Amino acid sequence: MLQYNLHDFDQWRSTARQLCRRDIAPNQVQLLTRTQTGLFAEVSVDASTDAVANNELKLENSQAEPQAFNVPKAFLSLAEEVGYHRDADRWNLLYRVLWRLTHGEPQLMQLSTDDDIHRLIQMEKAVRRDAHKMKAFVRFREVKHDGCAYFIAWHRPDHLIVRKVAPFFSRRFKAMNWTILTKDESVSWDQRELKYFEGVDRSAAPNADELEELWCTYYANIYNPARIKLKAMKAEMPVRHWSTMPETKIIEQMLQDAPARVLQMLVHSEGYEQSARDFLPDPATPLSLESLASAVKNCRACDLYCHATQAVFGHGPADARIVLVGEQPGDQEDLVGLPFVGPAGEVLSEALMAAGIDRSQLYVTNTVKHFKFERQGKHRLHKRPDAREIRACRPWFEAEWSQLNAHALVCLGATAATALIAPGFRIQKQRGQWTASQFCDHTMATWHPSSILRLPDPVQRQARMQELINDLRQVKLTVG
Repeated sequence: MLQYNLHDFDQWRSTARQLCRRDIAPNQVQLLTRTQTGLFAEVSVDASTDAVANNELKLENSQAEPQAFNVPKAFLSLAEEVGYHRDADRWNLLYRVLWRLTHGEPQLMQLSTDDDIHRLIQMEKAVRRDAHKMKAFVRFREVKHDGCAYFIAWHRPDHLIVRKVAPFFSRRFKAMNWTILTKDESVSWDQRELKYFEGVDRSAAPNADELEELWCTYYANIYNPARIKLKAMKAEMPVRHWSTMPETKIIEQMLQDAPARVLQMLVHSEGYEQSARDFLPDPATPLSLESLASAVKNCRACDLYCHATQAVFGHGPADARIVLVGEQPGDQEDLVGLPFVGPAGEVLSEALMAAGIDRSQLYVTNTVKHFKFERQGKHRLHKRPDAREIRACRPWFEAEWSQLNAHALVCLGATAATALIAPGFRIQKQRGQWTASQFCDHTMATWHPSSILRLPDPVQRQARMQELINDLRQVKLTVG
């Protein structure tokens, strides 16, 4: 079995091209990192000394030469990123995918479910994430030598990304002399060029300097105490990096001070947004759907109450297994005081009946409780609520949900989906798919009945109606 000792992506690219052109299958070769020892020792070749390892892989649309082959640019981009991964088998995996691309599977890159492609994609994401964290978490400490300032940092990356990220630091700290030490490889910048050398232990980097206290003071003043989420902080700033980041020493104290800081921010902030939370029932009284329905009548969290007839609260039994949430009440709902009683409500009732769901057993509500509209003659035309109004009204639904014991949450339309599932939710692509939200493990979004009414083409209306029915049937089958 052939063995090649590789150091980086460029060596793999040259070697892999030659192997492929010689028609050497993946099971006939072993591609090792320089520090690995192979299981076989029949032939061992250093790729840097291979006389035929100086050619480059051909990109798509390049000028063909005898025995040349095309490789998708997407594969080369992916392969270059994967080359920074720590997995010792990365070169063999890349060559296997290259072989498949050039031996009967030219569309392989489009099959994200393929085991090899899926693995490469996950490795690429890990490298990209690790590079982002290195840019964010490296902290330089000043060292004086012969009257000159040098800046040294020690970092512990998950992957072999020093050469990938070093150019970023050379651009960002162009006028500094700095060195970044890692256990695998280190790099220094002398304001002219990058120089790489072997990795070192953590003890080689300084522990403290005059800048540390200044940095802690800066960090303590720029963080937002109202948005502290310790679990998310540890996910984005792994604890293993804390020893090299001076600001982490004050996190415990910041957490203790957070409530007082939040209150201070609210008192002194002219841009403080009022929300429905200020109008919820008195915490001293028992909370129920009835007390919420009574309290919502006095909500002034946004300006919609000024023009609407009344707030329209949810309707249905507290033990409903399914909760439907729309955008906001319409003209008829605003007058009657119940959700989904107008034209859109009629469409919803028809769809529920076709899906075999008893509407009287559902809890139906809206993301926004007041009707937002613009007048056109004698008519009041629906106007979509803005982000501020949706945020202000959200506590009403949160309080509603706390009083329910539902097994499924169904968002009717894009507004409810983006408000309750995720801001980036796309109803066109993700409709009808179960997902887990902060409210319910079985959460789905489907068409709002009013969107069916707005379609001018009767064929399109019928098709969308059928999609709504199918989604509701899926809810019934799942919830029972």
